[in-house]
Amino acid sequence: MSNEAIIETEPRREASSKATRFILASGLASLLIGAAEPETRVAVTLQPDLAEDASGRLLVFAARATSENMTSDAVDLERGEDVSVAARDVASFGTSRSATINTRTAAFPASFATLAPGTYRVQAVLDRNGDYNFTGRGPGDLASKVVTVHFPLSSMPTLQLEHAVPPETDQFDTTGLPLVAAEQIAASRPHLHDERMPSKVLTRFHGANQAVAAWVLTPPGYNAMSRTTYPTVYTATAFGTGHKLAGQQLSRMWHLMKTGVMPPMIWVALDHSSRNGTTEFADGVNNGPLGEALVEEVIPALEAKYRMDAKPSGRFLTGHSSGGWFALWAIVRYPQLFGGSWATAPDPVDFHDFLGVDLYAAGANMYRAPDGKPRPLERDHDKVLGTIEEAARLEGVLGHSGGQLRSFEWVFSPRQRDGEPAFLFDRETGAVDPAVAAYWRERYDIGHRIEADWPRLGRYVDGKVHVVVGTADSYYLDGPVRQLDAAFRKVGGHADFRYVPGATHSMPMLYTTDGDRNALWKEMSHAIYAMARPGQMWGAPSRAVFTPPPPARARQH
Repeated sequence: MSNEAIIETEPRREASSKATRFILASGLASLLIGAAEPETRVAVTLQPDLAEDASGRLLVFAARATSENMTSDAVDLERGEDVSVAARDVASFGTSRSATINTRTAAFPASFATLAPGTYRVQAVLDRNGDYNFTGRGPGDLASKVVTVHFPLSSMPTLQLEHAVPPETDQFDTTGLPLVAAEQIAASRPHLHDERMPSKVLTRFHGANQAVAAWVLTPPGYNAMSRTTYPTVYTATAFGTGHKLAGQQLSRMWHLMKTGVMPPMIWVALDHSSRNGTTEFADGVNNGPLGEALVEEVIPALEAKYRMDAKPSGRFLTGHSSGGWFALWAIVRYPQLFGGSWATAPDPVDFHDFLGVDLYAAGANMYRAPDGKPRPLERDHDKVLGTIEEAARLEGVLGHSGGQLRSFEWVFSPRQRDGEPAFLFDRETGAVDPAVAAYWRERYDIGHRIEADWPRLGRYVDGKVHVVVGTADSYYLDGPVRQLDAAFRKVGGHADFRYVPGATHSMPMLYTTDGDRNALWKEMSHAIYAMARPGQMWGAPSRAVFTPPPPARARQH
Protein backbone atom coordinates (compact mmCIF):
# COMPACT_ATOMS: atom_id res chain seq x y z
CA MET A 1 0.00 0.00 0.00
CA SER A 2 1.17 3.59 0.48
CA ASN A 3 4.66 4.82 1.32
CA GLU A 4 6.48 6.89 3.91
CA ALA A 5 9.72 8.71 3.19
CA ILE A 6 12.85 8.95 5.26
CA ILE A 7 11.44 12.18 6.67
CA GLU A 8 8.48 10.01 7.67
CA THR A 9 5.72 11.92 6.03
CA GLU A 10 2.36 10.17 6.06
CA PRO A 11 1.23 8.39 2.86
CA ARG A 12 -0.84 10.20 0.25
CA ARG A 13 -4.26 8.62 -0.04
CA GLU A 14 -6.95 9.89 -2.31
CA ALA A 15 -9.81 7.74 -1.07
CA SER A 16 -11.04 10.09 1.68
CA SER A 17 -14.73 10.91 1.70
CA LYS A 18 -15.83 14.13 0.00
CA ALA A 19 -18.38 15.92 2.15
CA THR A 20 -19.08 18.96 -0.01
CA ARG A 21 -22.33 18.60 -1.93
CA PHE A 22 -24.72 21.12 -3.56
CA ILE A 23 -28.34 20.01 -4.05
CA LEU A 24 -30.69 22.23 -6.04
CA ALA A 25 -33.59 23.19 -3.85
CA SER A 26 -36.11 22.03 -6.43
CA GLY A 27 -35.58 20.98 -10.02
CA LEU A 28 -39.28 21.46 -10.65
CA ALA A 29 -39.16 24.99 -9.26
CA SER A 30 -36.25 25.77 -11.56
CA LEU A 31 -38.26 24.66 -14.55
CA LEU A 32 -41.25 26.67 -13.43
CA ILE A 33 -39.24 29.87 -13.19
CA GLY A 34 -37.34 29.10 -16.36
CA ALA A 35 -33.89 28.84 -14.72
CA ALA A 36 -31.22 27.08 -16.80
CA GLU A 37 -29.23 24.19 -15.37
CA PRO A 38 -25.71 25.16 -14.26
CA GLU A 39 -22.94 24.90 -16.83
CA THR A 40 -20.95 21.70 -16.30
CA ARG A 41 -18.25 22.06 -18.96
CA VAL A 42 -14.70 23.37 -18.69
CA ALA A 43 -12.57 24.22 -21.73
CA VAL A 44 -8.81 23.63 -21.66
CA THR A 45 -6.50 25.11 -24.29
CA LEU A 46 -2.88 24.38 -25.15
CA GLN A 47 -0.62 27.44 -25.14
CA PRO A 48 0.90 27.82 -28.66
CA ASP A 49 4.54 27.95 -27.60
CA LEU A 50 4.26 25.13 -25.02
CA ALA A 51 3.91 22.20 -27.43
CA GLU A 52 2.84 21.54 -30.99
CA ASP A 53 0.31 19.05 -29.70
CA ALA A 54 -0.12 16.77 -26.71
CA SER A 55 -2.10 13.79 -25.50
CA GLY A 56 -2.88 12.10 -22.20
CA ARG A 57 -5.38 12.14 -19.36
CA LEU A 58 -6.73 15.66 -18.91
CA LEU A 59 -7.65 16.48 -15.31
CA VAL A 60 -9.38 19.53 -13.86
CA PHE A 61 -9.23 20.08 -10.08
CA ALA A 62 -11.50 22.37 -8.06
CA ALA A 63 -11.24 23.30 -4.37
CA ARG A 64 -13.19 25.82 -2.31
CA ALA A 65 -11.18 29.04 -2.03
CA THR A 66 -9.76 29.69 1.43
CA SER A 67 -7.29 32.12 2.93
CA GLU A 68 -4.75 29.30 2.94
CA ASN A 69 -4.94 28.38 -0.76
CA MET A 70 -5.51 31.75 -2.39
CA THR A 71 -1.78 32.13 -3.06
CA SER A 72 -1.06 28.49 -3.87
CA ASP A 73 0.22 27.62 -7.34
CA ALA A 74 -1.37 24.15 -7.36
CA VAL A 75 -4.73 22.52 -6.71
CA ASP A 76 -4.37 18.80 -6.12
CA LEU A 77 -5.82 15.93 -4.13
CA GLU A 78 -4.78 16.34 -0.53
CA ARG A 79 -5.64 14.40 2.59
CA GLY A 80 -8.44 16.07 4.51
CA GLU A 81 -9.26 18.54 1.74
CA ASP A 82 -12.48 18.57 -0.29
CA VAL A 83 -11.10 18.59 -3.82
CA SER A 84 -13.21 17.65 -6.83
CA VAL A 85 -11.71 16.35 -10.06
CA ALA A 86 -13.06 15.78 -13.56
CA ALA A 87 -11.25 14.05 -16.41
CA ARG A 88 -11.20 12.75 -19.96
CA ASP A 89 -8.71 11.24 -22.38
CA VAL A 90 -7.29 13.55 -25.01
CA ALA A 91 -5.69 12.07 -28.12
CA SER A 92 -5.02 15.50 -29.65
CA PHE A 93 -5.88 19.14 -29.06
CA GLY A 94 -6.39 19.48 -32.81
CA THR A 95 -6.29 22.63 -34.87
CA SER A 96 -8.37 24.48 -32.28
CA ARG A 97 -5.76 23.59 -29.63
CA SER A 98 -8.66 23.08 -27.26
CA ALA A 99 -10.45 20.26 -25.44
CA THR A 100 -13.62 20.34 -23.38
CA ILE A 101 -14.34 18.36 -20.22
CA ASN A 102 -17.98 17.78 -19.34
CA THR A 103 -17.97 17.09 -15.63
CA ARG A 104 -21.22 15.14 -15.91
CA THR A 105 -19.31 12.37 -17.72
CA ALA A 106 -16.39 11.59 -15.40
CA ALA A 107 -15.95 13.42 -12.12
CA PHE A 108 -15.32 12.67 -8.46
CA PRO A 109 -17.12 12.85 -6.16
CA ALA A 110 -19.75 14.17 -8.60
CA SER A 111 -20.34 16.66 -11.38
CA PHE A 112 -19.10 20.17 -10.70
CA ALA A 113 -22.77 21.20 -10.90
CA THR A 114 -23.19 19.74 -7.41
CA LEU A 115 -20.57 21.98 -5.84
CA ALA A 116 -21.90 24.31 -3.17
CA PRO A 117 -22.22 27.90 -4.42
CA GLY A 118 -19.10 29.90 -3.81
CA THR A 119 -15.61 30.81 -4.97
CA TYR A 120 -13.24 28.02 -6.01
CA ARG A 121 -9.64 27.62 -7.05
CA VAL A 122 -9.38 25.60 -10.27
CA GLN A 123 -6.45 24.11 -12.22
CA ALA A 124 -6.01 21.85 -15.26
CA VAL A 125 -3.28 19.19 -15.57
CA LEU A 126 -2.48 16.97 -18.55
CA ASP A 127 -1.08 13.65 -17.31
CA ARG A 128 1.01 12.75 -20.36
CA ASN A 129 2.22 9.27 -19.43
CA GLY A 130 -0.78 7.93 -17.52
CA ASP A 131 0.87 7.55 -14.13
CA TYR A 132 -1.02 10.13 -12.05
CA ASN A 133 -2.84 7.34 -10.22
CA PHE A 134 0.51 6.11 -8.93
CA THR A 135 2.79 9.11 -8.58
CA GLY A 136 0.61 12.18 -9.03
CA ARG A 137 1.71 14.92 -11.40
CA GLY A 138 5.26 14.45 -12.58
CA PRO A 139 7.97 15.77 -14.89
CA GLY A 140 6.68 16.60 -18.35
CA ASP A 141 3.03 16.90 -17.35
CA LEU A 142 1.42 20.14 -18.50
CA ALA A 143 -0.47 22.46 -16.18
CA SER A 144 -2.43 25.68 -16.18
CA LYS A 145 -2.22 28.50 -13.71
CA VAL A 146 -4.59 28.30 -10.77
CA VAL A 147 -7.59 30.52 -11.46
CA THR A 148 -10.50 31.66 -9.33
CA VAL A 149 -13.96 30.61 -10.53
CA HIS A 150 -17.44 31.05 -9.08
CA PHE A 151 -19.77 28.05 -8.88
CA PRO A 152 -22.39 27.39 -10.12
CA LEU A 153 -20.97 28.29 -13.52
CA SER A 154 -22.91 30.74 -15.61
CA SER A 155 -20.70 30.10 -18.64
CA MET A 156 -17.95 27.70 -19.64
CA PRO A 157 -14.58 28.80 -18.17
CA THR A 158 -11.33 28.35 -20.10
CA LEU A 159 -8.06 27.16 -18.57
CA GLN A 160 -4.83 27.33 -20.56
CA LEU A 161 -2.04 24.77 -20.20
CA GLU A 162 0.92 27.12 -20.02
CA HIS A 163 3.80 25.36 -18.29
CA ALA A 164 5.35 21.91 -17.92
CA VAL A 165 6.14 20.28 -14.59
CA PRO A 166 9.95 20.57 -14.36
CA PRO A 167 12.27 17.56 -14.28
CA GLU A 168 13.01 15.97 -10.93
CA THR A 169 15.80 17.47 -8.91
CA ASP A 170 19.06 15.66 -8.41
CA GLN A 171 18.79 12.46 -6.37
CA PHE A 172 20.78 14.05 -3.57
CA ASP A 173 19.07 17.44 -3.55
CA THR A 174 17.93 17.86 0.03
CA THR A 175 16.19 21.22 -0.35
CA GLY A 176 13.31 21.49 2.08
CA LEU A 177 14.18 18.38 4.08
CA PRO A 178 14.83 18.48 7.83
CA LEU A 179 18.49 19.05 8.68
CA VAL A 180 18.98 15.55 10.12
CA ALA A 181 17.58 13.89 6.99
CA ALA A 182 19.63 16.15 4.72
CA GLU A 183 22.83 15.32 6.62
CA GLN A 184 22.15 11.59 6.44
CA ILE A 185 21.47 11.69 2.71
CA ALA A 186 24.60 13.74 2.06
CA ALA A 187 26.74 11.37 4.13
CA SER A 188 25.41 8.28 2.34
CA ARG A 189 25.98 9.70 -1.15
CA PRO A 190 29.45 8.19 -1.82
CA HIS A 191 28.17 4.77 -0.76
CA LEU A 192 24.95 4.70 -2.82
CA HIS A 193 25.25 3.20 -6.27
CA ASP A 194 22.55 3.65 -8.90
CA GLU A 195 22.25 0.44 -10.91
CA ARG A 196 20.29 -0.26 -14.09
CA MET A 197 20.43 -3.92 -15.07
CA PRO A 198 19.28 -4.82 -18.59
CA SER A 199 16.75 -7.64 -18.66
CA LYS A 200 16.50 -9.97 -21.63
CA VAL A 201 13.36 -11.69 -20.35
CA LEU A 202 11.50 -8.40 -19.83
CA THR A 203 12.73 -7.06 -23.16
CA ARG A 204 11.31 -10.12 -24.91
CA PHE A 205 8.00 -9.75 -23.10
CA HIS A 206 7.53 -6.03 -23.82
CA GLY A 207 9.18 -5.93 -27.23
CA ALA A 208 11.37 -3.01 -26.19
CA ASN A 209 14.55 -2.61 -24.16
CA GLN A 210 13.88 -3.06 -20.45
CA ALA A 211 16.03 -2.71 -17.36
CA VAL A 212 15.54 -3.16 -13.63
CA ALA A 213 16.64 -0.28 -11.42
CA ALA A 214 18.08 -0.65 -7.94
CA TRP A 215 20.11 1.30 -5.43
CA VAL A 216 23.02 -0.55 -3.80
CA LEU A 217 24.29 0.74 -0.46
CA THR A 218 27.74 -0.52 0.53
CA PRO A 219 28.66 -0.52 4.25
CA PRO A 220 31.44 1.37 6.06
CA GLY A 221 34.82 -0.17 5.32
CA TYR A 222 33.66 -1.75 2.09
CA ASN A 223 36.50 -2.46 -0.32
CA ALA A 224 35.72 -3.88 -3.74
CA MET A 225 39.21 -5.42 -3.89
CA SER A 226 38.95 -7.14 -0.51
CA ARG A 227 37.98 -10.79 -0.04
CA THR A 228 35.50 -9.77 2.66
CA THR A 229 31.89 -10.36 1.72
CA TYR A 230 28.72 -9.13 3.36
CA PRO A 231 25.18 -10.36 3.98
CA THR A 232 22.82 -8.68 1.53
CA VAL A 233 19.33 -7.36 2.24
CA TYR A 234 16.94 -6.90 -0.69
CA THR A 235 14.27 -4.42 0.28
CA ALA A 236 11.22 -3.01 -1.46
CA THR A 237 9.30 0.11 -0.65
CA ALA A 238 5.58 0.86 -0.53
CA PHE A 239 3.01 1.85 -3.12
CA GLY A 240 3.74 5.32 -4.45
CA THR A 241 7.50 5.17 -3.89
CA GLY A 242 9.69 5.64 -6.93
CA HIS A 243 13.36 5.00 -7.53
CA LYS A 244 14.53 8.35 -6.19
CA LEU A 245 12.82 8.08 -2.82
CA ALA A 246 13.91 4.45 -2.42
CA GLY A 247 17.52 5.61 -2.61
CA GLN A 248 16.98 8.37 -0.09
CA GLN A 249 15.48 5.92 2.35
CA LEU A 250 18.67 3.84 2.32
CA SER A 251 20.52 6.76 3.89
CA ARG A 252 18.95 5.67 7.17
CA MET A 253 20.74 2.33 6.87
CA TRP A 254 24.06 4.08 6.24
CA HIS A 255 23.63 6.23 9.32
CA LEU A 256 22.80 3.21 11.51
CA MET A 257 25.78 1.23 10.23
CA LYS A 258 28.13 4.19 10.46
CA THR A 259 27.17 4.87 14.06
CA GLY A 260 27.76 1.21 14.95
CA VAL A 261 24.23 0.27 16.01
CA MET A 262 23.61 -1.87 12.94
CA PRO A 263 25.99 -4.56 11.60
CA PRO A 264 27.70 -3.97 8.24
CA MET A 265 25.63 -5.34 5.38
CA ILE A 266 24.88 -4.49 1.76
CA TRP A 267 21.40 -3.10 1.19
CA VAL A 268 19.67 -3.25 -2.20
CA ALA A 269 16.56 -1.11 -2.73
CA LEU A 270 14.69 -2.66 -5.65
CA ASP A 271 12.50 -0.43 -7.80
CA HIS A 272 9.26 -2.33 -8.28
CA SER A 273 7.25 0.66 -9.48
CA SER A 274 5.69 1.03 -12.91
CA ARG A 275 3.10 3.23 -14.58
CA ASN A 276 0.60 0.49 -13.71
CA GLY A 277 1.42 0.66 -10.01
CA THR A 278 3.73 -1.79 -8.32
CA THR A 279 4.98 -5.13 -9.64
CA GLU A 280 6.35 -6.73 -6.47
CA PHE A 281 8.62 -8.79 -8.75
CA ALA A 282 5.91 -11.41 -9.22
CA ASP A 283 5.79 -13.17 -12.58
CA GLY A 284 2.54 -12.39 -14.36
CA VAL A 285 0.85 -12.25 -17.72
CA ASN A 286 0.38 -8.47 -17.56
CA ASN A 287 3.57 -6.94 -16.16
CA GLY A 288 5.81 -9.76 -17.39
CA PRO A 289 8.32 -12.17 -15.82
CA LEU A 290 9.51 -9.84 -13.05
CA GLY A 291 10.34 -12.68 -10.68
CA GLU A 292 12.39 -14.45 -13.32
CA ALA A 293 14.23 -11.22 -14.05
CA LEU A 294 15.02 -10.78 -10.36
CA VAL A 295 16.41 -14.24 -9.66
CA GLU A 296 17.97 -15.03 -13.04
CA GLU A 297 19.37 -11.63 -14.01
CA VAL A 298 19.34 -8.96 -11.29
CA ILE A 299 20.71 -10.92 -8.33
CA PRO A 300 23.43 -12.69 -10.36
CA ALA A 301 24.50 -9.36 -11.90
CA LEU A 302 24.77 -7.67 -8.51
CA GLU A 303 26.62 -10.59 -6.93
CA ALA A 304 29.12 -10.53 -9.79
CA LYS A 305 29.82 -6.83 -9.20
CA TYR A 306 29.67 -6.44 -5.41
CA ARG A 307 31.25 -8.32 -2.49
CA MET A 308 28.01 -10.07 -1.50
CA ASP A 309 27.45 -13.38 0.27
CA ALA A 310 26.35 -15.18 -2.88
CA LYS A 311 24.43 -17.95 -1.13
CA PRO A 312 20.98 -18.42 0.43
CA SER A 313 22.22 -17.87 3.99
CA GLY A 314 23.51 -14.47 2.91
CA ARG A 315 20.41 -13.19 1.08
CA PHE A 316 17.52 -11.62 3.00
CA LEU A 317 14.28 -9.79 2.26
CA THR A 318 12.54 -6.85 3.91
CA GLY A 319 9.71 -4.58 2.91
CA HIS A 320 6.82 -2.45 4.11
CA SER A 321 3.25 -2.47 2.79
CA SER A 322 3.38 -3.45 -0.90
CA GLY A 323 7.08 -4.09 -0.32
CA GLY A 324 6.12 -6.30 2.60
CA TRP A 325 4.02 -8.45 0.28
CA PHE A 326 7.07 -8.75 -1.98
CA ALA A 327 9.27 -9.82 0.92
CA LEU A 328 6.88 -12.66 1.76
CA TRP A 329 6.06 -13.62 -1.82
CA ALA A 330 9.71 -13.88 -2.85
CA ILE A 331 10.68 -16.30 -0.09
CA VAL A 332 7.61 -18.47 -0.74
CA ARG A 333 8.10 -18.39 -4.51
CA TYR A 334 11.88 -18.93 -4.34
CA PRO A 335 12.32 -20.72 -1.01
CA GLN A 336 15.79 -22.08 -1.74
CA LEU A 337 17.20 -18.68 -2.68
CA PHE A 338 16.79 -16.61 0.51
CA GLY A 339 17.74 -17.02 4.16
CA GLY A 340 14.88 -15.08 5.73
CA SER A 341 12.12 -12.53 5.26
CA TRP A 342 10.99 -9.59 7.41
CA ALA A 343 7.74 -7.87 6.38
CA THR A 344 5.88 -5.00 8.03
CA ALA A 345 2.22 -4.27 7.35
CA PRO A 346 2.20 -6.30 4.12
CA ASP A 347 -0.51 -5.94 1.50
CA PRO A 348 -3.11 -8.76 1.66
CA VAL A 349 -1.25 -12.04 2.07
CA ASP A 350 -4.34 -14.26 2.32
CA PHE A 351 -7.29 -13.57 0.06
CA HIS A 352 -9.81 -14.89 2.55
CA ASP A 353 -9.38 -11.35 3.87
CA PHE A 354 -8.63 -9.03 0.96
CA LEU A 355 -9.25 -5.51 2.28
CA GLY A 356 -11.85 -7.09 4.54
CA VAL A 357 -13.49 -9.19 1.82
CA ASP A 358 -13.41 -12.99 1.57
CA LEU A 359 -12.84 -13.26 -2.17
CA TYR A 360 -13.87 -16.92 -2.16
CA ALA A 361 -17.24 -16.46 -0.45
CA ALA A 362 -20.38 -16.94 -2.52
CA GLY A 363 -21.67 -13.56 -3.69
CA ALA A 364 -18.55 -11.72 -2.50
CA ASN A 365 -18.81 -7.97 -3.01
CA MET A 366 -16.07 -5.37 -2.64
CA TYR A 367 -18.45 -2.47 -2.04
CA ARG A 368 -21.04 -3.89 0.33
CA ALA A 369 -20.89 -6.23 3.31
CA PRO A 370 -23.60 -8.90 3.64
CA ASP A 371 -25.57 -6.50 5.86
CA GLY A 372 -25.48 -3.88 3.10
CA LYS A 373 -23.06 -1.53 4.83
CA PRO A 374 -20.30 0.11 2.75
CA ARG A 375 -16.96 -1.64 3.01
CA PRO A 376 -14.27 0.69 4.39
CA LEU A 377 -10.83 0.95 2.80
CA GLU A 378 -9.05 3.26 5.21
CA ARG A 379 -9.46 4.09 8.87
CA ASP A 380 -7.90 6.13 11.62
CA HIS A 381 -8.55 3.73 14.47
CA ASP A 382 -12.38 3.80 14.83
CA LYS A 383 -12.93 6.55 12.26
CA VAL A 384 -13.53 5.45 8.66
CA LEU A 385 -11.69 7.76 6.23
CA GLY A 386 -12.85 6.26 2.95
CA THR A 387 -14.59 3.33 1.34
CA ILE A 388 -13.47 0.85 -1.32
CA GLU A 389 -16.18 2.14 -3.65
CA GLU A 390 -14.99 5.73 -3.29
CA ALA A 391 -11.41 4.67 -4.01
CA ALA A 392 -12.46 2.69 -7.08
CA ARG A 393 -14.51 5.58 -8.45
CA LEU A 394 -11.69 8.05 -7.90
CA GLU A 395 -9.18 5.73 -9.59
CA GLY A 396 -11.48 5.48 -12.59
CA VAL A 397 -11.55 9.25 -12.95
CA LEU A 398 -7.81 9.75 -12.50
CA GLY A 399 -6.84 7.18 -15.11
CA HIS A 400 -7.15 3.68 -16.44
CA SER A 401 -4.20 2.11 -14.61
CA GLY A 402 -1.86 2.60 -11.72
CA GLY A 403 -4.20 3.13 -8.79
CA GLN A 404 -3.86 0.91 -5.75
CA LEU A 405 -6.87 -1.28 -6.60
CA ARG A 406 -6.07 -1.56 -10.29
CA SER A 407 -2.40 -2.30 -9.55
CA PHE A 408 -3.44 -5.49 -7.73
CA GLU A 409 -5.13 -6.62 -10.96
CA TRP A 410 -2.05 -5.82 -13.02
CA VAL A 411 -0.06 -8.20 -10.81
CA PHE A 412 -2.59 -10.95 -10.05
CA SER A 413 -5.18 -11.12 -12.84
CA PRO A 414 -5.38 -13.02 -16.13
CA ARG A 415 -5.26 -10.94 -19.28
CA GLN A 416 -8.41 -9.94 -21.14
CA ARG A 417 -8.83 -10.08 -24.89
CA ASP A 418 -8.16 -6.34 -25.09
CA GLY A 419 -4.73 -6.85 -23.51
CA GLU A 420 -5.74 -5.33 -20.16
CA PRO A 421 -5.80 -7.29 -16.89
CA ALA A 422 -9.17 -8.77 -15.94
CA PHE A 423 -11.13 -6.92 -13.27
CA LEU A 424 -11.44 -8.69 -9.94
CA PHE A 425 -14.72 -6.92 -9.31
CA ASP A 426 -17.32 -4.99 -11.26
CA ARG A 427 -16.58 -1.31 -10.84
CA GLU A 428 -20.27 -0.39 -10.89
CA THR A 429 -21.67 -2.98 -8.50
CA GLY A 430 -18.62 -4.24 -6.60
CA ALA A 431 -19.46 -7.87 -7.38
CA VAL A 432 -16.38 -10.13 -7.29
CA ASP A 433 -15.75 -12.31 -10.34
CA PRO A 434 -15.30 -15.82 -8.86
CA ALA A 435 -13.25 -17.01 -11.86
CA VAL A 436 -10.73 -14.18 -11.38
CA ALA A 437 -10.65 -14.80 -7.63
CA ALA A 438 -9.89 -18.48 -8.29
CA TYR A 439 -7.06 -17.47 -10.65
CA TRP A 440 -5.62 -15.25 -7.90
CA ARG A 441 -5.90 -18.05 -5.33
CA GLU A 442 -3.93 -20.62 -7.25
CA ARG A 443 -1.12 -18.24 -8.17
CA TYR A 444 -0.71 -15.45 -5.62
CA ASP A 445 -2.49 -16.26 -2.35
CA ILE A 446 0.45 -16.72 0.03
CA GLY A 447 -1.64 -18.32 2.77
CA HIS A 448 -3.00 -20.84 0.28
CA ARG A 449 0.55 -21.65 -0.88
CA ILE A 450 1.66 -22.32 2.68
CA GLU A 451 -1.18 -24.76 3.25
CA ALA A 452 -1.09 -26.45 -0.16
CA ASP A 453 2.66 -26.74 -0.61
CA TRP A 454 4.06 -27.01 2.92
CA PRO A 455 5.71 -30.43 2.43
CA ARG A 456 8.01 -28.80 -0.13
CA LEU A 457 8.21 -25.29 1.35
CA GLY A 458 8.64 -26.25 4.97
CA ARG A 459 12.21 -27.51 4.69
CA TYR A 460 13.31 -24.14 3.34
CA VAL A 461 11.11 -21.46 4.94
CA ASP A 462 10.31 -22.93 8.37
CA GLY A 463 11.40 -20.36 10.95
CA LYS A 464 12.44 -17.81 8.34
CA VAL A 465 9.26 -15.74 8.05
CA HIS A 466 8.76 -12.70 10.30
CA VAL A 467 5.78 -10.32 10.12
CA VAL A 468 4.98 -7.18 12.12
CA VAL A 469 1.62 -5.39 11.80
CA GLY A 470 -0.42 -2.95 13.84
CA THR A 471 -3.72 -4.02 15.37
CA ALA A 472 -5.23 -0.80 14.00
CA ASP A 473 -3.62 -0.96 10.55
CA SER A 474 -4.98 1.88 8.45
CA TYR A 475 -5.99 -0.49 5.64
CA TYR A 476 -7.15 -3.39 7.83
CA LEU A 477 -4.06 -5.43 6.87
CA ASP A 478 -3.88 -7.05 10.29
CA GLY A 479 -6.79 -9.23 9.14
CA PRO A 480 -4.99 -11.09 6.32
CA VAL A 481 -1.84 -11.33 8.47
CA ARG A 482 -3.86 -13.22 11.07
CA GLN A 483 -5.09 -15.52 8.30
CA LEU A 484 -1.48 -16.21 7.28
CA ASP A 485 -0.56 -16.76 10.92
CA ALA A 486 -3.33 -19.37 11.12
CA ALA A 487 -2.10 -21.05 7.92
CA PHE A 488 1.38 -21.52 9.41
CA ARG A 489 -0.07 -22.91 12.62
CA LYS A 490 -2.35 -25.24 10.66
CA VAL A 491 0.60 -26.93 8.93
CA GLY A 492 2.75 -26.92 12.07
CA GLY A 493 5.15 -24.34 10.69
CA HIS A 494 7.31 -21.94 12.68
CA ALA A 495 6.99 -18.23 11.92
CA ASP A 496 7.10 -15.00 13.93
CA PHE A 497 3.98 -12.85 13.90
CA ARG A 498 3.99 -9.70 15.99
CA TYR A 499 0.90 -7.51 16.47
CA VAL A 500 1.63 -4.00 17.74
CA PRO A 501 -1.29 -2.79 19.88
CA GLY A 502 -2.96 0.33 18.49
CA ALA A 503 -0.41 0.80 15.70
CA THR A 504 -1.63 1.94 12.30
CA HIS A 505 0.05 1.50 8.89
CA SER A 506 2.60 4.09 9.91
CA MET A 507 6.21 2.93 9.75
CA PRO A 508 7.23 5.11 12.73
CA MET A 509 4.58 3.44 14.89
CA LEU A 510 5.71 -0.06 13.90
CA TYR A 511 9.44 0.61 14.12
CA THR A 512 9.54 2.64 17.36
CA THR A 513 10.16 1.14 20.78
CA ASP A 514 10.71 3.20 23.94
CA GLY A 515 11.18 6.33 21.87
CA ASP A 516 13.76 4.77 19.54
CA ARG A 517 12.40 5.23 16.02
CA ASN A 518 14.96 2.80 14.61
CA ALA A 519 14.37 0.01 17.13
CA LEU A 520 12.85 -2.46 14.69
CA TRP A 521 15.54 -1.79 12.08
CA LYS A 522 18.16 -2.63 14.68
CA GLU A 523 16.38 -5.78 15.80
CA MET A 524 15.89 -7.02 12.25
CA SER A 525 19.49 -6.33 11.27
CA HIS A 526 20.88 -8.16 14.31
CA ALA A 527 18.64 -11.15 13.59
CA ILE A 528 19.74 -11.14 9.95
CA TYR A 529 23.41 -10.94 10.88
CA ALA A 530 23.05 -13.77 13.38
CA MET A 531 21.58 -16.01 10.68
CA ALA A 532 24.23 -15.03 8.13
CA ARG A 533 27.11 -15.33 10.59
CA PRO A 534 26.20 -18.14 13.03
CA GLY A 535 28.17 -17.88 16.22
CA GLN A 536 29.21 -14.28 15.61
CA MET A 537 27.66 -11.39 17.51
CA TRP A 538 27.50 -7.78 16.49
CA GLY A 539 26.71 -5.68 19.50
CA ALA A 540 23.63 -6.55 21.52
CA PRO A 541 20.09 -5.72 20.40
CA SER A 542 17.93 -3.98 22.96
CA ARG A 543 15.60 -6.97 23.11
CA ALA A 544 14.91 -10.06 21.05
CA VAL A 545 11.74 -9.90 19.01
CA PHE A 546 12.50 -12.50 16.38
CA THR A 547 13.02 -16.01 17.60
CA PRO A 548 15.70 -18.09 15.93
CA PRO A 549 14.60 -20.74 13.45
CA PRO A 550 14.16 -24.32 14.62
CA PRO A 551 16.98 -26.80 14.03
CA ALA A 552 17.76 -27.12 10.34
CA ARG A 553 15.97 -29.86 8.47
CA ALA A 554 17.93 -30.27 5.27
CA ARG A 555 18.04 -26.50 5.08
CA GLN A 556 20.21 -25.17 2.25
CA HIS A 557 23.03 -22.78 3.13
